[in-house]
Amino acid sequence: MRRAFGPIRSAFRYHGDRMPNGVAKRWSLLNINNATFEKSSYKASICKYGHPCYMFSRTMSSDAAQLNYKVERAGPLVEYERRIGAGDLEDGDNSQIGTLREIQRLYDELVESADACRLDRYSDSGKSGRRRWLWSRLMPQSSVSPVKGLYLYGGVGTGKTMLMDLFYDQLPCDWRKKRIHFHDFMLNVHTRLQRHKGVSDPLEVVASEISDESILLCLDEFMVNDVADALILNRLFGHLFSNGAILVATSNRAPDNLYERGLQRDLFLPFIAALKERCAIHEIGSSIDYRKRTSAEEGFYFIKNDSSDFLMQKFKDLVGEHTPRPQEVEVVMGRKLQVPLGANGCAYFPFEELCDKPLGAADYFGLCKNFHTLALDGVPVFGLHNRTAAYRFVTLVDVMYENKARLMCTAEGTSFELFERIVTISDAQSRAPRTSSRSRKNDDYDLCVDNELGFAKDRTISRLTEMNSSEYLEQHAEMTVEKQQRQTQRVEDDHDHVVQA
Repeated sequence: MRRAFGPIRSAFRYHGDRMPNGVAKRWSLLNINNATFEKSSYKASICKYGHPCYMFSRTMSSDAAQLNYKVERAGPLVEYERRIGAGDLEDGDNSQIGTLREIQRLYDELVESADACRLDRYSDSGKSGRRRWLWSRLMPQSSVSPVKGLYLYGGVGTGKTMLMDLFYDQLPCDWRKKRIHFHDFMLNVHTRLQRHKGVSDPLEVVASEISDESILLCLDEFMVNDVADALILNRLFGHLFSNGAILVATSNRAPDNLYERGLQRDLFLPFIAALKERCAIHEIGSSIDYRKRTSAEEGFYFIKNDSSDFLMQKFKDLVGEHTPRPQEVEVVMGRKLQVPLGANGCAYFPFEELCDKPLGAADYFGLCKNFHTLALDGVPVFGLHNRTAAYRFVTLVDVMYENKARLMCTAEGTSFELFERIVTISDAQSRAPRTSSRSRKNDDYDLCVDNELGFAKDRTISRLTEMNSSEYLEQHAEMTVEKQQRQTQRVEDDHDHVVQA
């Protein structure tokens, strides 16, 4: 019975916003062959992009499946075809179609096994955090998910994030799910570990908390270049997988290439084995970089020819009537970030202040939470002498891109020229030998051979190109207006609450 009625439930989740006026309400009141819809199981909630989701009881009789009502199969592939028909996406990329079939297969398996995977937020046992951890001490057990996750990897700009979002947005609203950038996920893990200091195994408690909140984890841009993260991941995901967590991840790197040549990598290898065991691995082989097909050179990327004054003037134009002044913003775990100049949602930094100091993803996330626009003066060409600054700049661009923040900057060259001296080991080995020691010295001066940075640079160049496009800036403007409206609404609600009190 459950299998027979599954497509109807899925169709209503997907097509709820297309139902005739009053149909959804009438469905919740119908009695069909004495099989009633349970009132408590009817939930109307708003998904991302405002799509209503109508969810019905799983206790209907098989007679309900005989209803003469046309339904269609829902899921990422259906939505992909709809967007192509609407002109929102291009057709004809076979690599994406192959990946979509994998995503649709996972979607169908999750819908079919939703109960076994404990995906329904409202039917969970209620044991959470330390309580679940204490219970596991008394009654140790493993509840590995019957459904394997999915690990998608491929080159930059191949649409991995778009496909991840397409999958996530089609999932039922009442599932225990979370979509988050990998940087942000690890910051959250470190914050929780600080909170549980003194516990015999804080990672087990953190894993219990995470799996209680979100049994389905969708992590975008999975990459490991920090030894602390590398040492944490194996035990953390060992606990998560034992708790039934399902991982869906995107990455530029194949699993076997994660944390390549990293410190103490032998301790990281068991995580790779677990990842390959608990996830289907799929490569997106598209040669198209969709980010570079935007209308580039519409934004605020200035090649530095005494353009610092010009950047400051642009910054003041955006600030408007507000007065820029030094500010201090709070980031995770009580840390403070000093902002040289800030006003009206805009912040100004010399490059050295933001990327030559010991800052990381947490500081950049805090910056994006407080400012929607960053003016960054003096981005240099990267090489061996400033490799650490290059890593920070890559992280900064990742965080800004994830938060749809606007970047204005002056730089010593194009985005490609900034990273021209950063190469992978294979790139360095494939370089043709020089006939002259003098030419070799000039060509290889300040060459930085770094696998992680060498792979990351393509993503950064691609993202800088997109962030400079009119399409990206339009998205930024829309998100900024929505954020300001939410803030205004919160202020009005707080004022009304005070008046009523």
